[in-house]
Amino acid sequence: MSESVGNNNQEVNIKKRARKGYKSVGKQSIAFKNPPYIIAASSIAGKKEGEGPLGEHFDQVYEDPMVGKNNWEEAESELLRIAAQTVLNKAELKNTDIGYLIGGDLLGQLIATSFGIAELQIPTFGVYGACSTMGEAMVLAAMLVDGEYAKRIIALTSSHFAGAEKQFRFPLDYGTQRPYSASWTVTGSGAVIIGDYKDSKKKDGEPDIVITGATTGKIIDYGIKDSNNMGAAMAPAAFETIKQNLDDFNIKPDYYDKIITGDLGYVGKKILIELLNGKDYDISNQHMDCGIEIFNQDTQDTHAGGSGCGCAAITFTGYILKMLRERVWKRVLFVPTGALLSQTSFNEGNNIPGIAHAVMVEARL
Repeated sequence: MSESVGNNNQEVNIKKRARKGYKSVGKQSIAFKNPPYIIAASSIAGKKEGEGPLGEHFDQVYEDPMVGKNNWEEAESELLRIAAQTVLNKAELKNTDIGYLIGGDLLGQLIATSFGIAELQIPTFGVYGACSTMGEAMVLAAMLVDGEYAKRIIALTSSHFAGAEKQFRFPLDYGTQRPYSASWTVTGSGAVIIGDYKDSKKKDGEPDIVITGATTGKIIDYGIKDSNNMGAAMAPAAFETIKQNLDDFNIKPDYYDKIITGDLGYVGKKILIELLNGKDYDISNQHMDCGIEIFNQDTQDTHAGGSGCGCAAITFTGYILKMLRERVWKRVLFVPTGALLSQTSFNEGNNIPGIAHAVMVEARL
């Protein structure tokens, strides 16, 4: 059987389930009966991110890491506020046109989100999945739209290098040396509007971008304790979620043009490929990692790559969606990954569990 025929058969199986009204698929997945649309997206990045390989794809790049504010936390809230307002402007919508906002960040009690979006006065769900938060927010938004609980929902998240270092590791003033397994937290914020209608602002000939399904991740703990090695902590969770998505939908890796993890970096990527190969799933031709793509390892001194909620968020909203709109890719599995630790759990010597949520995104003419 040729590859194209195999892919068509897999697509037919998924569409048959949707037509029959099934939403729950397998053990952990969802197939949307009325796939929600991604109406608009925004990507706001910091200086280092703007200097990386994807810099030209971001809506705005801020040279000032403080974004005109008094401290790192206020700076992250401002990035998030700008992302929310930018996505509304791009969709030509007002805050009152949005049913819900679903978002989160890495700071304690989601203070970047709560302070950043307060002025919008949109009914809000705050969510925390560490660096997997963008995937979690998008899945929940798509479920609410497909369930007809809202016509339009904003899903967004953010992170900031200095704020994350201050909270999870050491303040920048300490000047500590970073191990090669460490990743660099992305400064940035990404947002999407997910709705039940097509984007009327798209150019002629551009496809609709739809969310066809999702796989919710489980908390996976392989006993990793090193807070500087996020890739090793998150790779097992990515493995479990990707494998479950393929199993639940009875599809092969080549169903997707790209299987995109959030921020495993160079260390986690290797572990993920090895774990999947052990179960006879070879994704080496399809796999891409946002943490690898967002920085230039040779010139930007980020060691294992990028991380943080903003890493997957701005890579998706700035670059991945562009590849889908241009039909370079037709189907992607977007799998943001998160390391579920806190200052308290780390200082008490606990393991670092991981989680990953998969979003099935498709370009349709």
